[in-house]
Amino acid sequence: MKPFAQKNQEIAEVIWNRPESRSYFRIGLACSSVYKNARPGQFITLHLPGNLTPLLRRPFSIHRLIKKNERVTGIEILYKVVGGFTEKLTRAAAGDPIDLLGPMGNGFTVSKNFQKIALVGGGIGIAPLVFLADAIAENGVCLSDSIACLGGRTSDDLLRQSVFKSLGISVCTTTDDGSEGEKGLVTRVLEKWITSNHPDMVYACGPMPMLRSVANIANKNELPCEISIETIMACGLGACLGCAVNKNETTGKYQHVCIDGPVFDAKKLNF
Repeated sequence: MKPFAQKNQEIAEVIWNRPESRSYFRIGLACSSVYKNARPGQFITLHLPGNLTPLLRRPFSIHRLIKKNERVTGIEILYKVVGGFTEKLTRAAAGDPIDLLGPMGNGFTVSKNFQKIALVGGGIGIAPLVFLADAIAENGVCLSDSIACLGGRTSDDLLRQSVFKSLGISVCTTTDDGSEGEKGLVTRVLEKWITSNHPDMVYACGPMPMLRSVANIANKNELPCEISIETIMACGLGACLGCAVNKNETTGKYQHVCIDGPVFDAKKLNF
């Protein structure tokens, strides 16, 4: 097992906290300059000072960097209201303190060699993909030949489309109920696009069944693929070993999402 590393812990200040849709919010946190070195796909954990419940910190992907005069002054977190912690988080107001630990984990590969990419996000899985798209664009890559395939149960789950479009990325959407975009699975749209395009890299984040399908599509088409796994983490530091995933090896050994991921080469996992 890898030794878990010390991360930067600080009391960040809420800049703003606003709804994105009925079930999703986006919060801006002013924090230290350590986040200038954050990589797309990395995550942070939060605790609300003065609250004894929940006891454990909660993990969130870094959604975007906040910059002022090209200097990183904070981060954005996109979150879904699904329980007690996130419900309390919606009540955080500008100026409130939040205990922030990060940046943590391993991120996506960003390369100028990836001139055509496919981004696949399911629901809140869209969160790290915006940071990734920003980083790729800032690396000098023209994204006009790339696509973002976004899926959700309903139109409420389709988020941040305008950000991708502003970067020149084509956006295709799907919903389970047909309330927006094509009715059905987002992987169906991905597979259809791949038949007439050959991306240099496929990136995905979302529910495990979606990630499994994306990995299979990429493998069938002999495409490199990186996936970011969403899972419950008790510590986020590699101490509790509660976020194990199977490696694609006959030895049956495990990797842990918090320290080996959350981003993995899809070929190295046993789904």
